[in-house]
Amino acid sequence: MSVSTAAAAQTLCAPLPVLGSEVIVPLVTGGEVGYAALDYAASAPALQRVWDDVAAYAPYYGSVHRGAGYLSQLSTDLFENARRTVAEFLDCRADDQLVFTRSTTDSLNLLAAALPADCQVFVFETEHHASLLPWKDARVTYLDAPRTPRQAVATLESALAGRDPHGPALVCVTGASNVTGELWPVRELAAAGHAHGARIVLDAAQLAPHHPVSVRDLDVDWVAFSGHKLYAPFGSGVLAGRADWLRAAEPYLAGGGASRKVTRRQDGGVDVEWHESAARHEAGSPNVIGAYSIASACKALTEAGFDTLVAREQHLVEKVRTGLADVPEVRILSLFGDDAPRVGVISFVVDGWNSSHFAAALSAEYGIGVRDGLFCAHPLVRTLLGSDPRSQGECGAPEAAPGEKSLNAIRVSFGAGTPDEHVDRFVTAVRELVTEGATWTYRTEDGRCVPAV
Repeated sequence: MSVSTAAAAQTLCAPLPVLGSEVIVPLVTGGEVGYAALDYAASAPALQRVWDDVAAYAPYYGSVHRGAGYLSQLSTDLFENARRTVAEFLDCRADDQLVFTRSTTDSLNLLAAALPADCQVFVFETEHHASLLPWKDARVTYLDAPRTPRQAVATLESALAGRDPHGPALVCVTGASNVTGELWPVRELAAAGHAHGARIVLDAAQLAPHHPVSVRDLDVDWVAFSGHKLYAPFGSGVLAGRADWLRAAEPYLAGGGASRKVTRRQDGGVDVEWHESAARHEAGSPNVIGAYSIASACKALTEAGFDTLVAREQHLVEKVRTGLADVPEVRILSLFGDDAPRVGVISFVVDGWNSSHFAAALSAEYGIGVRDGLFCAHPLVRTLLGSDPRSQGECGAPEAAPGEKSLNAIRVSFGAGTPDEHVDRFVTAVRELVTEGATWTYRTEDGRCVPAV
């Protein structure tokens, strides 16, 4: 590290406190080490602030929208205040709706169920399966992977130019790739979509934890993300945006909370009047703790300041990229090139290594948790690896023995809670494994590479 880089690093903020930062794990070679959680893109550890807020609320747990008692009223206020907090975090428009869901996947499936009849959907093959697969009831056009942001916009414009201009259309695009971490030209894609009469939904699962997301500034029609990527516990998500398609659609789930009035008909049937608010798609007892935890995370990130968080994360990105560049056997995967802006998500392959074997050695011998496989983005990873994106593959490591070539990759990801030491240990571990090999023997078990015992 240069003197100027070292000086700059000293001015960066400290990592935000997260759960699990003091977890100690055993090493197969003997001894123990602090766990280096470098799989944020799958699930980021919960912020300590979020956990403390949830613990403070837990004794006051009560039903929502249904009770006259004090705890029910308190929980209802907390739930609806969480909705407002998240809407402010996303800079939603005044007439937007914000629906609490289970995850990004759930959010996009909800929107898919609300599409108008005969809607055309345009989606790049580079999307996470949560964005790629929900549109089964629509006319879907899958777009080839672009190699520059400009090509992404041009590809979309060309596809939209050939569509039926009178019918509804939707463009689905990621904000930051869950494979390469690269930022997509969301504002330009939204402009292209709107110019051709299409709406756009932003998959912000990998963007919202790393960068501010403004629905107004990006001019997207909807945004979806998951709480467990945003330093909140599992089981909560958000879909926010235009209300008209959501109000016109049948409820995502039929049941209590979604219905305003239910009456019996003389013929013995049932008539239902559904809510037009977000409650229309929130049937059942809502996940109050999940909603509250997302709101708490939004507050914590806002108070920490995204400028500060982004600066620190980019410092870590450069550490990883510089360290991997010094290992000739390592190839970082990229769509838009080495200079493309990205969040703290980097995927790579290592010559001579099965990716599952490499990831297993990082865990067992160094206490480092990364992910290997196809990252629920099979067509994209296969394109990046130079194979046919239409070929089939499992969402994980194929059954290749240690040392055998495998058609998957390794992903390291980090964020607001990652200390420098974890990144430094990772870079050192990669260098040692490539130059010296694994210390332990590994075998394949249920499609995974594990230490032999």
